[in-house]
Amino acid sequence: MGEFSIWHWLIVLLIVIMIFGTKKLKNMGSDLGQAVRGFKEGMKDADAPAEKSADEPKAAATPPQVTTTATSPLGARAEQAEDIAFKSK
Repeated sequence: MGEFSIWHWLIVLLIVIMIFGTKKLKNMGSDLGQAVRGFKEGMKDADAPAEKSADEPKAAATPPQVTTTATSPLGARAEQAEDIAFKSK
């Protein structure tokens, strides 16, 4: 009592086939296979750079350079409006 026999699983399989159909089950199976394959390739790619970086010496990190430009408080649109107003005079 409480355990599934082969007949229980066959009935469940038959009901699933009746609900989804064989074509949709085939598509879901191939999609699942592609997802697993993509996951494995992603894991392999994630491991590869870690192995390369262990072999190569680390380069000295250069600090990022920050540049700023002065603009009017209203931004570039205000400057464009001033240019248009000046040209129309």
